[in-house]
Amino acid sequence: MPAPPPSRWLAFALLALGSLGFAAAWLLVALKAERQLAWLAPLAAADMVLLLAVMRWPPGWPRAALATVATLATICFANYAIVAGEVGRGMGLRPWESALRLGPDYAWELLRLATRPRDLAWYGLALLVAAWAGLSARRRPAP
Repeated sequence: MPAPPPSRWLAFALLALGSLGFAAAWLLVALKAERQLAWLAPLAAADMVLLLAVMRWPPGWPRAALATVATLATICFANYAIVAGEVGRGMGLRPWESALRLGPDYAWELLRLATRPRDLAWYGLALLVAAWAGLSARRRPAP
């Protein structure tokens, strides 16, 4: 007898946790490397698609849209946290302390100054990967 499909709200919770978790890992690696590391964005997209597959969300437009939105959220969370971490480092604050004090205008300006066209290309690729993988992922038959 096949297992019943998990409820859909659980997929949203897992996706939110996965997005925040990947952004936190991205933050740690980026602060150590002292760079944005935009090449991690396609890996975040693959992770979001994988989380939806684990939750047995059926392939198609809804899965592609969820994966794309979750990837975009991960990119935004990670970049905001990286900016906060870099600013906080100079003031002796931890990234989460700095993130609470950092205003959106200042964060946007610093992010705009630090982001190169190559980084934007990585982010665009990540969104395409999320959409494509969400559409084309096939569910494997149960053994």
